[in-house]
Amino acid sequence: MNNDPAALVVAGTLMQATTPGHLEVTDAVVEVDQTGVITAVHDRASTEGAAAAQRCIESAVRHVELDYNTVLMPGLVDLHVHAPQWPQLGTGLDLPLERWLLEYTFPLEARYSNSDFATAVWDDLVPSLVAMGTTTAVYFSSIHNEATTALAQACVRHGQRALVGRVAMDHPSGTPDWYRDATASAGVAASAASIEEITAVESARAAKADESGDTVNTAVSATPLVAPIVTPRFTPACSDALLEGLGELAEVTGTRIQTHCAESDWHSVYAQDRFGTSDAAAFERFGLMQPRTVLAHSDHLTSSDMDLVAQHRAGVAHCPMSNSYFANAVFAVRRALAAGVGVGLGSDIAGGARPGLLGVCQDAVTVSRMLEDGVDASLTLGERGVAQSRINTVTAFWLATAGGAAVLDLPVGLIESGRCFDAIAVRTNRPGGAIRLWEGIDDEARCFEKLVRLATTDDISNVWVNGTAIKPQ
Repeated sequence: MNNDPAALVVAGTLMQATTPGHLEVTDAVVEVDQTGVITAVHDRASTEGAAAAQRCIESAVRHVELDYNTVLMPGLVDLHVHAPQWPQLGTGLDLPLERWLLEYTFPLEARYSNSDFATAVWDDLVPSLVAMGTTTAVYFSSIHNEATTALAQACVRHGQRALVGRVAMDHPSGTPDWYRDATASAGVAASAASIEEITAVESARAAKADESGDTVNTAVSATPLVAPIVTPRFTPACSDALLEGLGELAEVTGTRIQTHCAESDWHSVYAQDRFGTSDAAAFERFGLMQPRTVLAHSDHLTSSDMDLVAQHRAGVAHCPMSNSYFANAVFAVRRALAAGVGVGLGSDIAGGARPGLLGVCQDAVTVSRMLEDGVDASLTLGERGVAQSRINTVTAFWLATAGGAAVLDLPVGLIESGRCFDAIAVRTNRPGGAIRLWEGIDDEARCFEKLVRLATTDDISNVWVNGTAIKPQ
């Protein structure tokens, strides 16, 4: 343990899912150093823990004591956000995916050639997600480098941890001529330039933090706050040359990858017709199935596809709400986890109409029950569903925190020594709120379930990233 005084100590009831099946509840005192990394978590229930906790509280630069009605939780990790689609959130979900993109989404995304418009959207989107407890977001931007760099800058400005990807797309039959990369080589070059620009944004942030010497408000951590991510939109939007070039770019630069994989019947049939193989196998062919690759949706992965994803240590962004509209299927979370596939949650703004991940946790539980029970009453009970598919709230919250962190290979998602202090505090007694805890009725497990299912933005009183308070500011 570091003997230097803690820069921050936060004390209170800690609730977190340490595994998909285990809820941990601790009367905790969390020590955080000046880089934003957790150095110790004390349990005040033990004599030794209480003594150690008192010592660190007395020596801390900052001490936050959460009251009895407030619960400390890990920050939420959203693996799939289409940042440019923020203005269309909650609208236009009446069409199949392929028409939805061409008629609604691509026209909106094309507007991000206007950098003023882009910055205005980013400065609304990022703090809104922060207020909902999203401490880490994985963003698709648009095809525009300037707007993409501005998104990274907005994340720094508002203190959110983020992976930001400039979208690459060039296929003439899968994209409109007014919204695409001119050529495959142009798409690769623009993506390479975007990697450099976002890396420079993070370098400038770290240098500024280091020069300020203000450990109260700024942390210089070994883990970047913002980083680039290579982003082929999906196979129908990308030529073979673009896919191959982006795979080589990711390999050379060591940059993570994100894309959409096997989302719908249309998407999966398209991949078989074009490549003679599954969508997942096509990504492997082009060098895009790598450790830390984020595959959004993936509802139509076969058993062999899941083995392939697990073998390459890639992972899935499960987006239950948007899948209900576009995927023609429910992603089999339990089967994927059993196959060794990394899985986290994604809001999929705006194909998903719910931006906060706590609500997405509830959606994940709901659709898993529908998968297990089936929905067509004209079928017999034995024919209707897929046995042993349901997940509970603990598993869903694990997906939204530690599961997503593991897919990204980031030291977040849990409150434990060695990880960054990315956390939220949730009130259980806000006047006018939906959460009610009843003495003699609600034990710790029921309290946790109510928090995940019922908490809203207004119930989240504090958000920290790298030990820095970003809500309230």
